[in-house]
Amino acid sequence: MKAMILAAGYGKRLRPLTDITPKPLLKVAGKPLLQHHIERLAAVGITDLVINISWLGDQIEDYFGDGSDFGVQIHWSRESQPLETGGGIAKALPLLGNAPFLLLNGDVWTDFSFDTIDVSLVGQRFDAWLLLVKNPDHNPHGDFALSDKVVSFADRSDYTFSGISLVRPALFADYQSKHPGQQTFRWLDVVAPALDSGRVAGQAFTGQWWDVGTVERYQQLNRHLSCHPDK
Repeated sequence: MKAMILAAGYGKRLRPLTDITPKPLLKVAGKPLLQHHIERLAAVGITDLVINISWLGDQIEDYFGDGSDFGVQIHWSRESQPLETGGGIAKALPLLGNAPFLLLNGDVWTDFSFDTIDVSLVGQRFDAWLLLVKNPDHNPHGDFALSDKVVSFADRSDYTFSGISLVRPALFADYQSKHPGQQTFRWLDVVAPALDSGRVAGQAFTGQWWDVGTVERYQQLNRHLSCHPDK
């Protein structure tokens, strides 16, 4: 199975830290945030990676190279300017192939074990699988509901998307065919029809998960890990 890590954003809410350092290279517990993802993937045998880059992308590519120093093979998808989550994935489709792939937001930190994902869920019955967490303080209204392992939109959304999913590349190819010429769009724009039709599976996760989206949360995570170095 291939994995794609989204690492092309500007990291505007992390300024001034990201004025000269791209968000994926900000250090968490002494190593770049992106490196945590790569090492966790390599540890469970997921070594064929696609990473999209844009803002200060040369720094990211120079640090990780072809991935061989980290036990993986990295294919870089370069964007002249960030194409948002959906557009970035669509641009990288030639590197991803036709099989379902693991998709990770580069700006989260978690101790979730990637080898526990039931890959067989995505196929005939489901078009995607999402890892969900209970709503954090910064997203009290949540994103989705989860019932009988099926994810949906609902008036009451008890769960927040973790930024970790398994998706069929065909979803993005289908979206592009219906929106020719559109390059910049959200991941949610692509997945919404599958959500509406009950074709998205989900799993609730109660372990460690942090959205490193602001300076405050970035500092909180580093303080947490300094007190729990075994994480």
